[in-house]
Amino acid sequence: MTPPDRPHPRASAAAGLRHVFLRNLILDAHIGIYAHEHRGTQRVRVNIDLAVTDEGATDPAHAVGADTIHRVVDYERVANNVRALIAAGHVKLVETLAEQVARSCLDDPRVMSARVRVEKLDILADAESVGVEVERHRA
Repeated sequence: MTPPDRPHPRASAAAGLRHVFLRNLILDAHIGIYAHEHRGTQRVRVNIDLAVTDEGATDPAHAVGADTIHRVVDYERVANNVRALIAAGHVKLVETLAEQVARSCLDDPRVMSARVRVEKLDILADAESVGVEVERHRA
């Protein structure tokens, strides 16, 4: 587990980790606690960083391995999971959505940790976004 004062683990041969990421996925979500937020969708931006076990990191002879999607964490599947969570219905808090996304990422046993940022993009006229970031680790 990464101490709070250290950055999220990136690709690391020493730690046997691969860094898989999804950047700036923008979706329309039913999200918010206020009455006006229940009447339509709001744009959210989702960013995900995953620390994934990498067999080849500690054994360069196996670094490439089979050239098949089944041996890696599929970022399209990660994106589709986020889309499905958002399509499932109204969520009150960005914190709840971030936790749901992190949990869905950790469903893959190769994912050791997930850092998820969820931002609402059109909330404050004088701010680009508001939101939350969570980091969860496999127990």
